[in-house]
Amino acid sequence: MSTSADPLAALAALPGVAESVNAVRKAVDRVYGHRVMRRRSNEVTSEAALRGARGSAALAGADWALEEVRRRTDFGAEGEPRTVGAALRLTAEAGQLLSIWRQSPLRVLARLHLVAAGGAEGDEGVGRPRQSGEPVDEPLIGSDLPLPDADEVAGRLDGLARLLLTGSEAPALVTAAVVHGELLALRPFVSRNGLVARAAERIVLVGSGLDPKSICPAEVGYAELGIAPYMAALEGYASGTPEGMAVWIAHCGRAVELGVRESTAVCEALQRGAA
Repeated sequence: MSTSADPLAALAALPGVAESVNAVRKAVDRVYGHRVMRRRSNEVTSEAALRGARGSAALAGADWALEEVRRRTDFGAEGEPRTVGAALRLTAEAGQLLSIWRQSPLRVLARLHLVAAGGAEGDEGVGRPRQSGEPVDEPLIGSDLPLPDADEVAGRLDGLARLLLTGSEAPALVTAAVVHGELLALRPFVSRNGLVARAAERIVLVGSGLDPKSICPAEVGYAELGIAPYMAALEGYASGTPEGMAVWIAHCGRAVELGVRESTAVCEALQRGAA
């Protein structure tokens, strides 16, 4: 990442990033201008939350059909049901943490992991960054992506928090992509890092004002694009090269655009009385 006074703004100046930012802004403006949003935005928000949770769970290995997510209630069972339950809990929790995020991003990340893990404070490895020697259970992130040690994790988390608290002139998409990419690259917790990273990205997109009603679920887009392109773009982020960072930001932008398309379809269905 750039060492300039505003490294996020420096990323926004990379070739191709401005195009992604502009495309996302136009897409978001279009869905917010839909006539259904005037009276039924709460319904669109609820549906976007459900679909976003489904998409995030799919990227974590629980690729259920949307109707199955609606129907099932056994989210405490081991395996895929617990993953889907974690994604649903995170989606519900993220909207409650915006004010805390602005004051203490690390506190919010700890809370998100606690919620995702379904544990209690003090449980082994839950709600705190991993310690030296602790393994990470994140099977869908390949071994080709180096796992930073606990000391590096602690230092980079502190750096990320300082960056967020200092503020930036960078567009929301760039900040959200960096938060998402950094958490995936670091895998700071012993499990559920992908779910936490995507929830943190959602908090940035909502809190920045880009998507204040949380109707543009990027998680839908990531799932639609697929795990292989997701991981390839993440490797670009982890490389730290300008080209790799630009590829990751563009991937995140495309995911938001696909989330917008999903919510536009929801608006159209509500308008027809079909949802």
